[in-house]
Amino acid sequence: MKSVDKPKNIMTKEILNDYRPYNDSEVPAAVHRIAQDVLFPQIARFIFPEKNSSNFLEEFKQIKTVDEFQAKIMDKAISKVVEKTITNLSYTGVDALTNDKSYMFISNHRDIVLDSAILQTILLANKIKTTEITFGSNLMHPQFVVDVGKINKMFKIVRGGTIREIFENSLNVSEYMRYAITEKRESTWIAQRNGRTKDGIDKTEIAVLKMFAMSSKKPFVENLEELNITPIAVSYEYEPCDFLKTREIYFSRRQTYEKKEDEDFNSIQHGITQFKGNTHYTICETITHNELSECAKLPRTEQFKELANIIDKKIYAGYKLWKTNYIAHDILHKKSEFSDFYTANDREKFLEYMNNGLNLIDGDNSELQEIFLGIYANSVTTRNL
Repeated sequence: MKSVDKPKNIMTKEILNDYRPYNDSEVPAAVHRIAQDVLFPQIARFIFPEKNSSNFLEEFKQIKTVDEFQAKIMDKAISKVVEKTITNLSYTGVDALTNDKSYMFISNHRDIVLDSAILQTILLANKIKTTEITFGSNLMHPQFVVDVGKINKMFKIVRGGTIREIFENSLNVSEYMRYAITEKRESTWIAQRNGRTKDGIDKTEIAVLKMFAMSSKKPFVENLEELNITPIAVSYEYEPCDFLKTREIYFSRRQTYEKKEDEDFNSIQHGITQFKGNTHYTICETITHNELSECAKLPRTEQFKELANIIDKKIYAGYKLWKTNYIAHDILHKKSEFSDFYTANDREKFLEYMNNGLNLIDGDNSELQEIFLGIYANSVTTRNL
């Protein structure tokens, strides 16, 4: 592979404006565009069914800041999703956070929208500043979506391109995140990998960690310590888009899988509306100076690999395993190792749920079962490493 010379990259105002979320001064115009969109009445009825649509429209147009939008609209919207699709939302580790620090939250990634969106409701409930959130360029259309995203503190990550373009875009994202954390004093959220985990095995991509470091010439420890890297483990009792993920893995084994044009938005809609049962967030301890120092003792080629291992172990330790995970593990491995965590009735209900969903997918049923069960069972395997 041809090497790419590192360009002299300074985050100019033009580049910054292309990547960053909206400022408060841009909110009124964005709110006006959102209010005029044909999708607005439908979404407003879903979030606020009890409100008169004309009155709500006028109230919405009065929103002037990002904080107002998040508190009055997004928090209410996600709380509604939680109320309708989650049995119980729990979390740990929030009490270790402080508004005096800005964090780079790096999370396992199971749902396109909800992983980061639910975190914001948790932070708001605990009076901790919300984070800025990665926003894939592939999702940045139409204008309605762009406006809602950027007014909700989302910053752009460019998907695809040539090797040179990928490198330059990674450098821009790295510089923006460091700028947000160290200068704007805003925390950021990013997934541990490019795209959602499909098979239930959460692994931090080394390339993501290398991207963090691209924006500073400081030595390894100082470079990464100032970002306050903080892993998050998200655990859903019922995996968002579990049957869609099963189908994708199945067909990917047979041919190059190409997403349909509307597939990401279908996954977003499905993930939001699907029943998720119990859901838990573990905000893990921030990566320490000592942990980074241990990485720095290794050869350069091993430093980021070891950092990825540290992050993965924190996420695995933070998993909240549900009966669905234990049932799937026992069925997949033809054992009753974890039978103390569920009843025979629980097992029958899960089997019925699995069979009903898999019957809608064309393919070899035994292989589809193996894939589906793996999505749930692999969390048990990694948690117990």
